[in-house]
Parts: sequence; C-alpha cells; structure tokens
Amino acid sequence: MKIMVCGSIGYGGIQKIRELQQFLLQEGFDIIDHISEEGMDYSNIKDFRFNRDLSNRIVQHDLKFVDKTDVLVVLLEGPSFGTSIEMNEARKRGKKVISLAENEIPTPWPIFLSDEVFTSKDELIRGLKQLKESIESK
Repeated sequence: MKIMVCGSIGYGGIQKIRELQQFLLQEGFDIIDHISEEGMDYSNIKDFRFNRDLSNRIVQHDLKFVDKTDVLVVLLEGPSFGTSIEMNEARKRGKKVISLAENEIPTPWPIFLSDEVFTSKDELIRGLKQLKESIESK
C-alpha cells in the first residue's frame, strides 16, 4: 500500500508534511515522496501569478504522484488549494483519502472529501494498519 502525504506547502506546512512522512516510514508504511524532487518544494515562492510554466509543472507532477498512490494521507493543518484539489482528484481516481485533523476544522470541504478523519497520529496508524490488512486480504 503506497501512501502520499499531502498538506499545505504554500502556507508554511512543508516541514509538518516531512515529519508525518518520516513518522509513517518509521511505522513501516511505504511512502511516496512527491516533495523531495528538485523544484517541488515551492514553499519559498510567495507569488505564482506570473509563473504559469512552473505552476503547470508542479500540478502535473503532483497529479502524477496521486496516480501512483493507493492512499492519500492529508495533514489538515491549514488551508491549501492544492491539497483540496489533490483530495478531489484522488477520490475521482478511486483512491482512499485519509485525513489527520488534530485541531478544529472550520470548513466542511476537507471532511466531505475524506473517507476517514482521524484526530491523532495513534488513530491514524491504527486506521492505516486496518486499511492495509483489508487491502492485502483481497
């Protein structure tokens, strides 16, 4: 079961994404790392309005990784246009969307787009292990 971790990059969450990737790796999960490739950490870019080519390259890159994953694990830490669209695209492609929301979520959209929502890392691990067992038993 391949897992891609998504969350807000443009709004300062890239370190939290990396930490969750590392945590899931340590728990024995297979992580697809879409942000370590050169040019894909765009956390230092504050304005994409005049950079359509880079925008297109990043979006196509991320969608390619959504295609490669079985499960999208979403870190709901703050707003993210990209993460919302990745969630929607994953659902359209028949992928599981699992969210980690340790704090209040003041909007219905990410909850609507999630197959499951967990409020702690311990719950997330239990849920992912159950999902993995379910997939492997088929």
